Amino acid sequence: MTSYLDTAITAAREAGALLREHYESDLTVDEMLAHDIKLQLDVRSQDLITRILLDQHPGHAILGEEGVAGEATSAFQWIVDPIDGTVNYFFGIPHFCVSIALREGTEITHGVIYDPMLDELFAVGPGVGPTRNGKPIRVSQRGAWAEAVITIGFSKTNEAIDSGLERYRRVAHRVRKTRMMGSAALGMAYIACGRLDAYFEESVSLWDIAAGELLIQRAGGSVLRLPKAGSEKFGVISSNGLLPVEEMI
Repeated sequence: MTSYLDTAITAAREAGALLREHYESDLTVDEMLAHDIKLQLDVRSQDLITRILLDQHPGHAILGEEGVAGEATSAFQWIVDPIDGTVNYFFGIPHFCVSIALREGTEITHGVIYDPMLDELFAVGPGVGPTRNGKPIRVSQRGAWAEAVITIGFSKTNEAIDSGLERYRRVAHRVRKTRMMGSAALGMAYIACGRLDAYFEESVSLWDIAAGELLIQRAGGSVLRLPKAGSEKFGVISSNGLLPVEEMI
């Protein structure tokens, strides 16, 4: 384990404990949007993660869903989603996680995804292959759509939803099963460990997928980002590397 990975694991576990403590309690809603919910607990979770990361690495920067912190010019940038699956969390659906990645310059080097309800921790770093609770993981070997179980995400705008539906129609009748699970990071972790075979979504942010992208790539799969003109968001198509995902582009 590297010290960076140790720090990320500590932060993810402590934030996960916070989420577990308040699960199915009265929650303060900061903003109720058409296709999303913002909770005060999102901010509390990120603040906790930020304190742990910057206490150990004070010269680093934080880029999170709930804002930025630290040394803005640092080459070391932590990419944080304090609750990936906030809508699930709000409605008492036990499928959400904490996602933390470290980017050094332009390269994502470390990734941690923690599911506090199942106590499953996915981790990867330099010299540390992708693991789930310390055991090595690998993508599935299913190479045909007819064998595949995929997950999809429908994003937060009507345009993105329409685009996602159109992309989904290309494979909807060909796959074995589709699951819409509500957490991009966990969907990607599930691809990395072979539970799922592909995930796509039309509009995501870096903190949604940074840790999952590294997990999939190091576990033998592939991740394709689709830039969105004039936006910091992008589409994503990720898979076990065997499915013919070029058909989805």
